[in-house]
Amino acid sequence: MNRRAFVTGLAAVLAAPLAVEAQQLRRVYRVGVLFPTPISRIPAAGVFRQGLRDLGYIEGQNLVLEYRTIEADRLDLLPALAAELVAINVDIIFAVAGAAHAAKNATKIIPIVFAGVGDPVGTGLVASLAHPGGNVTGLTNTAPDLSGKRLQLLKELVPSVSRVGLLWNSANPIVRQQLPETEAAARVLKTQLQMVAVRSPDEFESALSVMAEQRVGALVVIADVLTIAHRERIASLALQNRLPAISEFRDFAVSGGLAAYGPDAIDTARRAAGYVDKILKGAKPADLPVEQPTKFELVINLKTAKALGLTIPPSLLLRADQVIE
Repeated sequence: MNRRAFVTGLAAVLAAPLAVEAQQLRRVYRVGVLFPTPISRIPAAGVFRQGLRDLGYIEGQNLVLEYRTIEADRLDLLPALAAELVAINVDIIFAVAGAAHAAKNATKIIPIVFAGVGDPVGTGLVASLAHPGGNVTGLTNTAPDLSGKRLQLLKELVPSVSRVGLLWNSANPIVRQQLPETEAAARVLKTQLQMVAVRSPDEFESALSVMAEQRVGALVVIADVLTIAHRERIASLALQNRLPAISEFRDFAVSGGLAAYGPDAIDTARRAAGYVDKILKGAKPADLPVEQPTKFELVINLKTAKALGLTIPPSLLLRADQVIE
């Protein structure tokens, strides 16, 4: 009987890891995806999904993606959508930009991975970059001197410029946190900033007309859900008003803006999928440091430059990751 009991017990011990592995393979993970703009307006959304697939998460087999999105000018709806994800008890929430704050306010239990957040410490999203604490971690799109580098590039593109317009969305309180950094960069570069706030797409036309009338020589567009969602409109108006314009993400230049310089959003989305994978496998958000951007890209729209009568220095074209002709 003792020998039989030993053999039975040994078999159970050996089978246990296999049973756990089989259970993990059978499990279907529900990932909540909270975006402050329609998915079609975020090219990186497909990269995030593909990133999960590359890590072994297949929709319809072991993964369900629960999408919740809004129009860019309806940020007031984000808390309700975050609450919906909590109510259906998703395993984790992936939230972009301002949606991260709505997700954090909705739950202190469900893990949250964010991306595209400008200042996660200053806005209270995490305790620190190295030790986030709580149930939230992810990737910030802010890096030291990023605003300064963008302004410096704009002055290289338009050497004669001394007065630069700054277009920003005053309806988004998180954007306000980015203004001091931009102002500090302008002081270093001895550039005067003309700040013009907007709250809806209806104000874009008048805002850029005011800048042109005040002899602003170029334009910086602060990237947020409103300006990203309506990037084609802003780029078109900038061209109409003869304003060379730069913003943060490549999509702005692709949509007709003169240039873009900032974190590679595709790389960020892929890395965010890795965070989700680690947490689903047992890691705690509090133990995963918030990552800053590691890959940046400069995109120049040569077609727009020609329409503005600008000659881009060859050295700058050589530095560009992409030149649109």
